[in-house]
Amino acid sequence: DGEIAPGQLVTIQSLADACEGSHMPVREALKRLTAAKALTVVSGRSIGIPPLNRASLMDLRNVRVEVEALAAIWACRNITEGELEELSGVYERLSASNAAGDARSFLRANHNLHFTIYRAARSETLLTIIENLWLQISPYFNLLRGSGNYTVSNTHHQVMVDGLKARDEARVAEALRADIDDAYLVLLEL
Repeated sequence: DGEIAPGQLVTIQSLADACEGSHMPVREALKRLTAAKALTVVSGRSIGIPPLNRASLMDLRNVRVEVEALAAIWACRNITEGELEELSGVYERLSASNAAGDARSFLRANHNLHFTIYRAARSETLLTIIENLWLQISPYFNLLRGSGNYTVSNTHHQVMVDGLKARDEARVAEALRADIDDAYLVLLEL
């Protein structure tokens, strides 16, 4: 969910300690995350977020706006009243986190909001694709902190939630694309 920031190094030992487990499952998880291009080996015992260049950022943006908007459209057709209530609560946490300047809580709530929508699409295949995309891009959401993007993003989040309640596919897809594009433009400048 973006808790490891670009430039932050993490050791196998620190991850094993945080998970209260042994090195073996951590090594296996790191292999999988490296294969998914979410992490890279920096040195023998340290891992980090791989560098992101303009071409990779643009490629991720282009795929995300199509795939995630499709999931949002499908979610409009399938979302339950319980999920809509959950989204309203997550949006409130997003707003409170942003107001408090709590980036970690904001990033968790942002992930929760988006994936509540994507799960509501009711497509495991689509969800797997989106999870892989987010593994690659979400660490860079940390860089958006001082840009004002979290506030802009919340404007789009509110439109998404309202659009889902109204079952307005075009409105939800447009707000989701705008959310991705606004973050993309800030990251492109950085």
